Amino acid sequence: MLLNNPFPSLIFQRETLCPSLSPSAFKNVNGFSVVRYPKKNVGGLVVLASKEAKDKLLTLDVVFKPFEEVKKELSMVPTTPHESLARQNFCDHCEAAINDQINVEYTVSYVYHAMYAYFDRDYVALKGLAKFFKDSSVEERDHAEKLMDYQNTRGGKVKLQSMLMPLSEFDHPEKSDALHAMEIALALEKLNNEKLLNLRKIADEQNDVYLVDFIESEFLVDQVESIKKMSEYVAQLRRVGKDNGHGVWHFDQMLLKHGDGA
Repeated sequence: MLLNNPFPSLIFQRETLCPSLSPSAFKNVNGFSVVRYPKKNVGGLVVLASKEAKDKLLTLDVVFKPFEEVKKELSMVPTTPHESLARQNFCDHCEAAINDQINVEYTVSYVYHAMYAYFDRDYVALKGLAKFFKDSSVEERDHAEKLMDYQNTRGGKVKLQSMLMPLSEFDHPEKSDALHAMEIALALEKLNNEKLLNLRKIADEQNDVYLVDFIESEFLVDQVESIKKMSEYVAQLRRVGKDNGHGVWHFDQMLLKHGDGA
């Protein structure tokens, strides 16, 4: 029998808490009305303040047996080396999907880094585009590292995968190299968004609310904004045309000075 209330925030009116119990069902003990709660899912006593209490509020006490209830969790704590002690409600499918997304982020970063190197060549010399793609590469790498940190937080194991060698030339016979590279970047951002949505779907199917929240709050909004920005750059460069002349140079200078297109 509990007379002290370990849950002071759980306060209810007597009529709301036990409407089906008659007044005779409540036993007065040291100024408290004590009754065994009739619901099957509550295993314990309900202690209610007496009707004569000054504020006429009633306090609910549920018997909590921590040493009994913790036995199940204690039996699941790993005792062998090289097993995560923090892992809980984290399935292998989600762990593998996160590793796949880490590879996607690193691959996109790798492609952007190749674009940076191309536009930084002395005979290309589009410093604004070089800086833009270098910054984009760092951002994608940061995304990969954020996923790696989350994997470790949940008790998973990061397994890096191989990556294909990216293109190193971005000349195109029908369009400027700037437009060609930006269209590739836009396609990569949309593909990355599809991969993130698939990861979120897997998390939802596995009832992993933590992973769902992580993907939605840390990635999806930024991804939509990146797609919008890349789309605007592609539209602006298409207006310039396929000539690699003054229009592309002006666009590049806007990127370099203001971090944005025209």
